Amino acid sequence: MHAEPTVAPPVAAPVRAERFPGTVVARLSARRAARSGAVWGLIFGLSIASSEVSYTRIYTTQAERDALAAAYGSNKATSALFGPAPQLQTVGGFTVFKISMTLMILGAVWGLLTSTRLLRGEEDSGRWDLLLTGLTTRRGATAQALAGLGAGAGLLWLLTAVVSVLSGRGSKVGIAAGPSLYLALAVVTTAVMFLAVGALTSQLAETRRQAASYAAVFLGVSYALRMIADAGVGLHALIWASPLGWVEELQPITAPQPLALLPIIALTAVLAAVAVHLAGLRDVGAGIVADRSHSHRHLALLSGPTGLAIRLLRATVIAWWVAIAAAALLYGLIARSAGATISGSSVREVFAKLGAPGTGADAVLGVCFLVLAVLVAFVGAGQITAARAEESGGRLDHMLVRPVSRASWLSGRLLVAVIVLLLSSVGAGVFAWLGAASQHSSVGFTTLLGAGVNLVPPAIAILGIGVLAFGIRPRTTSVVVYGLLGWSLLVVIIGGIGATNHWVLDTSVFHHMASAPAAPPEWEANGIMTGIGVASALVGGLAFWRRDLQGE
Repeated sequence: MHAEPTVAPPVAAPVRAERFPGTVVARLSARRAARSGAVWGLIFGLSIASSEVSYTRIYTTQAERDALAAAYGSNKATSALFGPAPQLQTVGGFTVFKISMTLMILGAVWGLLTSTRLLRGEEDSGRWDLLLTGLTTRRGATAQALAGLGAGAGLLWLLTAVVSVLSGRGSKVGIAAGPSLYLALAVVTTAVMFLAVGALTSQLAETRRQAASYAAVFLGVSYALRMIADAGVGLHALIWASPLGWVEELQPITAPQPLALLPIIALTAVLAAVAVHLAGLRDVGAGIVADRSHSHRHLALLSGPTGLAIRLLRATVIAWWVAIAAAALLYGLIARSAGATISGSSVREVFAKLGAPGTGADAVLGVCFLVLAVLVAFVGAGQITAARAEESGGRLDHMLVRPVSRASWLSGRLLVAVIVLLLSSVGAGVFAWLGAASQHSSVGFTTLLGAGVNLVPPAIAILGIGVLAFGIRPRTTSVVVYGLLGWSLLVVIIGGIGATNHWVLDTSVFHHMASAPAAPPEWEANGIMTGIGVASALVGGLAFWRRDLQGE
């Protein structure tokens, strides 16, 4: 009997990634970065359009516009928080002041989170091991990933620009296409820079959480330097020491300075080149800044899932604590001098819209604590996304095959998260008091401690809703958590400086938080937010207990 000849089936490239093996990483990264880039591009564009339209509807007379310019134009308190405010008599000048700094920071956060997720996060999950078994080298894969991230940033700018140009063409707005395109470029440049920052920290750190923490600390330092430069204390030259200061110096619409793009381009190119170079110097899964292999064993925190959670999160949490403490101390230091500039001026009406009535250091700290509330909320968001990373990376499987129930694992993680939030908030109040007391401000310790505790409920609400997403649709956890956080910040800033429908304002967790110490904490509203967070966490925990574990 003769065996039939075996004929291999024709290979028709059933997997599209095999058609162009040299660009697999680039296309995969571009696809994933483009999704979030498109969402945030629409949000950025609509924010610009909303600001332009609201200005034409609210400030209809020249007298009203002159009063607005008098309130903000030379005020150092608002300049330190939101950036300078030139040409507020115009739609463009108002728009730049109202939302540009907020969008710049959100863009930076998007950049560092996206970059660390698609570089170090992919390595942590083990997927890069498979990709690197082909023709791609470590440096080549990193370069491709950066190209894909660049495509995501390009889509972010494109959608922002399209909406901005369409809005600017309105008869009452009257902003030409060129200035609108330049404004879109200005608010997106921080996203591009922090994509490169995240790429570098992804080579330095051994985990995604550490990489994101390093990048977040760099962002915090950049914001602090820019804030000091704009605070009117004679240190404006520091504006050139901060990447956020470079973006501010672009001065879109009001007085364009394209030469400020040079340090932005240079920093991005250098960081990207260094990241690619470092990728070839280390092993997959390792970091340039490696843990000491010769250190003594520390097993005290490895007796259970809660101790393990503390062990895994401590480096990231400590980095956030340092950032929050430094920001709070800085706010306390400038509160008295900045508050003196709003005493007796019409800017107090604007601070009142932001929920910080009155004058002096109290009013300034009321607005500053809104920024601290955002930082504390980021800490809470990071706790639930870290839990999701344990599941998506397959590490939770190994935990649950042992005598550890899902309920004990998740409840332990949430207990750690709540304790971290409480300590973050109390630390914010204490360090703000230290800064304020050093300048002989009249704000007492008890008042600022209460203002710190007041930061917890919004973070609890975001954490609980994140647990709900984690339990029902785990793959959407990061999108839900950071989307809610970004939306809440955007709404409260736009609604505070301009005018927004109260139904829209109610969707922001920060809108329901009193601006202590400028106003006493509203414990009833805080209780409701906490209740929403707890109820959401209970429903999410139940859903998690009933569903299967899911990867990325």
